[in-house]
Amino acid sequence: MSAPLAVVVLAGGEGRRMGGDKPLRRLGGVRLIDRAVALACAWSPLVAVSVRDPAQAGGGAGAPLILDRPGLEGPLAGLAAGLAFAARSGAGRLLTLPCDMPSLPLDLAERLGQALAAPDRAALPACGERVHPVCGLWDCEAAGALAGYAESGRSSVYGFARHVGARIVDWPPDSAAAFANVNSPEDLAALAAA
Repeated sequence: MSAPLAVVVLAGGEGRRMGGDKPLRRLGGVRLIDRAVALACAWSPLVAVSVRDPAQAGGGAGAPLILDRPGLEGPLAGLAAGLAFAARSGAGRLLTLPCDMPSLPLDLAERLGQALAAPDRAALPACGERVHPVCGLWDCEAAGALAGYAESGRSSVYGFARHVGARIVDWPPDSAAAFANVNSPEDLAALAAA
């Protein structure tokens, strides 16, 4: 029997283009962070939300909060915190979900899980020639390479995936809306109107 899957929602970004508080913005009356946690819980009971500051979750997120790894930038800090959470939980794999992609495909975990195999330590979705590393599946053994990668001055999640070996899983071009992320009030309004 394989080790369980952990899922971590990445919600530690500043959301400057959104005007701040991105995880707390509402789509269809539901906060983005709550949508992401609900999706994560559909894939695993081992769910956490990674934030820089607990205030980013607005008093709660329906899952335990973990803090982004200090000293790392951007989503890599959330990935590092997520890998540590997965290890503490006894998980063999970690799926990361950004809080600002509210329409991710329901078969994301399954398809990435089928693709991930040694020696590669990551499986990333791609759609229309665009790779989406923040909603990637990671073998927890990738954690051993993270410190050295970060110490070299690199902070790209995609770069780290390539560093540990990444398999790219293609979704058809007509799936682009499933990978749309909300970066501005205009993006949120367009998604709400769709």
